[in-house]
Amino acid sequence: MIRIAFGAFLALHGLVHLLYAAHSQRMLELQPDMKWPDDSWAFSALMGDGVTRALATGCCILATAGFVIGGGASLLHQSWWRSPVLASTALSAVMVLIFWDGRLQRLNDQGLIALLLNALIVLLLVVLQWPASL
Repeated sequence: MIRIAFGAFLALHGLVHLLYAAHSQRMLELQPDMKWPDDSWAFSALMGDGVTRALATGCCILATAGFVIGGGASLLHQSWWRSPVLASTALSAVMVLIFWDGRLQRLNDQGLIALLLNALIVLLLVVLQWPASL
């Protein structure tokens, strides 16, 4: 039962990244007046918001793929499931940091919850070595 719940959680966490990909391309609006990833402290001034959105979209799609593949592999008892999950966790965390607008307002719109979930995943998988086997 834990295997199913954890695999589903990983896949769903990945699918949320897909929503952010659609938002970054302005295909949908996750929140009124949500500007993410525009005004990224790392990219917007250097490359403009259009290129920043394209980079954010690509990162989100890669993170989605890794989480969904890793979550599915854990459900199928594949021994390699941790690798795509940890790679996606790292990508997601870096993505939150580089596409952040540098302000301390509306942090939940900029991926704070994803950052906290990623920290929890790393804590479980790397620090606590949990689950021992799925």
